[in-house]
Amino acid sequence: MPLYDFVNNETGEVTEKMMSWKAVDQFLKDNPNLTQKIGAPMIVGGTGDRVKIDDGFNSVLQKIASTNIDTPMGEKYHRKSTKEVKTRDIVKKHLDLQGK
Repeated sequence: MPLYDFVNNETGEVTEKMMSWKAVDQFLKDNPNLTQKIGAPMIVGGTGDRVKIDDGFNSVLQKIASTNIDTPMGEKYHRKSTKEVKTRDIVKKHLDLQGK
């Protein structure tokens, strides 16, 4: 059953009720001090961990990641060549040595 929001005209308090579509009219007749609050419906785009990212959006993420390689997003979406990996390891090794 859907949820409906009702506003108390005297206090301004908003209450949420679960009822059938047919019961809303009778509820409003029985409670003349309440008006129905109309809002945008809540639509769920996807749930769970099995939502697949669209290929077009995935390519946009890869473009962003390729310009921001040192970010977590770059680590996740940027495909590194073997040369890039070895260069990063050497740079990290030398930075660690200089820090000591």
